[in-house]
Amino acid sequence: MTEDVKIDTLTLNGRADDEDIVTPWDVETKNETGIDYDKLIKKFGSSKIDGELMARFEKITGQKPHHFLRRGIFFSHRDMHTILNLYEQGKPFYLYTGRGPSSDSMHIGHLIPFMFCKWLQDVFHVPLIIQLTDDEKAIWKNIKIEDAIKLAYTNAKEIIALGFKPENTFIFSNLEHIGNNPAFYQNMVRIQRSVTFNQVKGIFGFGDSDPIGKISFPPTQAAPAISSTFPFIFKNAKVHCLIPCAIDQDPYFRMTRDVAPRIGYPKPALLHSIFFPALQGSKTKMSASNNNTAIFLTDTAKQIKNKVNKHAFSGGQASIEEHRQLGGNCEVDIAYQWLRFFLEDDEKLEQLRKGYTSGEILTGELKKELIDILQRIVAGHQEAKSKLTDEAVKQYMVPRDLGFVMNVK
Repeated sequence: MTEDVKIDTLTLNGRADDEDIVTPWDVETKNETGIDYDKLIKKFGSSKIDGELMARFEKITGQKPHHFLRRGIFFSHRDMHTILNLYEQGKPFYLYTGRGPSSDSMHIGHLIPFMFCKWLQDVFHVPLIIQLTDDEKAIWKNIKIEDAIKLAYTNAKEIIALGFKPENTFIFSNLEHIGNNPAFYQNMVRIQRSVTFNQVKGIFGFGDSDPIGKISFPPTQAAPAISSTFPFIFKNAKVHCLIPCAIDQDPYFRMTRDVAPRIGYPKPALLHSIFFPALQGSKTKMSASNNNTAIFLTDTAKQIKNKVNKHAFSGGQASIEEHRQLGGNCEVDIAYQWLRFFLEDDEKLEQLRKGYTSGEILTGELKKELIDILQRIVAGHQEAKSKLTDEAVKQYMVPRDLGFVMNVK
């Protein structure tokens, strides 16, 4: 199912239902097991990633779907079949995702879309564009412009440390790049004049007291989904775009999908992920502004161990005897939920689920499994980052040809 929804009907104002709040800036639910994603799919009008799509993905690419897909971590899509059609026909597309740099260090949850983009890029051999929305953070969080740009570079280094290659990856700071790229600003204006003030208020819930920068920002996030925004990469080609992102970013791209055909470009396709839960439980997503809800990429092995042991919400019972008898609840247990993201071995994950549910495995044992994995991931990431010079980071941020060839059969 592909939605045929006009911009005037996108009045979400952040609510998936009476309990769940989902906006690009706020995610909350009263439900212990987290957001009801099936309701969110219905509300947003996207399509569920099902067995048929994954089977087609595997057949066309020859690659087993990533564990994020197999486990429903990326659970919803718009027009992914169109992207697979293009790949099957030897026609090009590109990947686009982003990051709002609001802190000196990203947390482990921020890695999810980038880990997935890295895998997609390796599978499809396509260019990847990463937008750092330092302008958004300067507006929303009242960060000094100069400080916002510094945060963008710090976060760029953390993203690059995942192993992206400079020959097919372009990363940019909005505050630095847009002023040097007339095509970007021209597309922003094309989008700006296609969306009314009432529409943007309806989609994003902006109020009369919000800074005007907030109201004018959505076209800035929309423009990279239009290939002519980057003439140094795509020349004059009208190229399809695939955007992997958390589903709270969907309002931006629902707006973009409405506008794109009106300015002569294909609608971007999307792959939506669920939220990465805070240590305290699935009622909210992990936040970089609360140190105790998050594992940061700068944390030491000891800090990781202490945070997980002290703060990770447990689905276990009150006593060992009770736990042995009744077992634990994996649906609410954060150690298990995080293992779904970071433990790649399906068989091992299933053993842990069965053992914890039956009471054979205790909360402390489950937490130890998670701590070991997180310590390995973070230590490996820190080592990779330590080898990156400031000059190496700047290479990724220079506007340049990424070897893109428009091969339309």
